Amino acid sequence: MKKWVSSLLVIPMLALSAGCSTKEPAKQDAAQAGAGNKPVTLKFLTWGNQAHLDMYNKLLETYKKTHPNVTVTMESIPFADYQQKVSVLAAGRELPDLAWVSERMVPQFMANDILADVSDVKTDASFHMDDFIPSTLSLFTKDDKLYGLPFSTPPSVMFYNQDLFDKAGLPSPNELAKQGKWTWEEFTKSAKAITSGTGANKVYGANFFRDWKTWIILSSYAWSNGSGPFDKEMTKFTWNDKYGVDTLKMLQNMMFVDQSHPKAGEQINFESGKIGMFFDGYSYVSKARTIKDFKWSIAPMPSGSKGSVPMMGQAGYVVFKESKNQKEVKELLKFFASQEGIQSSSTFFVPPRKSVLNSDSFLKQPDGPEPAIIKQAVIDEMAKAIVQPGHVQWQKIDNEILAGFDQLFGQTAQPEQIIKTMDEKITPLLKK
Repeated sequence: MKKWVSSLLVIPMLALSAGCSTKEPAKQDAAQAGAGNKPVTLKFLTWGNQAHLDMYNKLLETYKKTHPNVTVTMESIPFADYQQKVSVLAAGRELPDLAWVSERMVPQFMANDILADVSDVKTDASFHMDDFIPSTLSLFTKDDKLYGLPFSTPPSVMFYNQDLFDKAGLPSPNELAKQGKWTWEEFTKSAKAITSGTGANKVYGANFFRDWKTWIILSSYAWSNGSGPFDKEMTKFTWNDKYGVDTLKMLQNMMFVDQSHPKAGEQINFESGKIGMFFDGYSYVSKARTIKDFKWSIAPMPSGSKGSVPMMGQAGYVVFKESKNQKEVKELLKFFASQEGIQSSSTFFVPPRKSVLNSDSFLKQPDGPEPAIIKQAVIDEMAKAIVQPGHVQWQKIDNEILAGFDQLFGQTAQPEQIIKTMDEKITPLLKK
């Protein structure tokens, strides 16, 4: 059976006893009513890091005050393994009650009929459903039913090391973006100019990969030129054009000619100070805030002939149908997705609620980018963004694309042949 990590919400009995005599009558009655309920333990699954888990622990301390009978345990699984792990849990009937899901997972989980209908939240006036940006709900909607609620809608952005740009005497990506000059050509030139040193002292100009399985942000090159890996309906592989080939050529040139990009297997992160530019969803800001050794900031994705087009990641909460505590888990879902819950999670995630997106709680985070820069790189880019694709066969599609990148990294095939092989392998999967 699955071992779950406690969310550490144990409240000393003495503190509870002492608190009862000083509570306001209404709160005391609510707590006593909750205390009479049968104890319930809910399991919550994420791919979050420790900072995310700490945020949820604090949020759940508030929830515990009005739901003393509910204990929530959490487990985090690395994102690269997450979808497969949920599939294994579903097969073994060991699914949690509540979980994070990303856009790529939702089509498969809907097709497998493992998600609970949570449409009842629409009729709860206190939940303020109209506060959600409408487009953030489309991923979770099917046949007018709602199968989840979003908590994060981050466009991809570029994190950059300002000190390295200053050292190389280069204008920053933000400066160029304001002038309409932040293009893919300028990006590759900047990456080459920043690159220096050898061995342990090597500084690379750029890194596209959070890990060596996250290729999707490279789609922005083709999107910004009016193309992309797939059509909008996810029925055709469309990277089999000039822009798909050029995407791989750009990466090949950066790795093996300019040597401005780490080679596969090299574990060099942005926090080390040895990467000039790093692409990720805005939620990476939670790690970037811990950086003290150099100045950093964020910028929009580089532009192609059609402007800048970031990837829009989406993440949300879902309830699984097999949960035996549907009433309790749906109440927890509403709390996490409430204005209070979204405001707490906006420390790390781009909020789907309009009231939070434009609030100081999101724009003025300690040690974060300036509000004007967040507006330029995040909020102004959201309307241009393309949601990361999803498909019932996504895991197989993803594996075929990763196999192509392995050929590129190992220099065993050229971009034209790699794209041709991807097309041959992926097109039949899209038709299933």
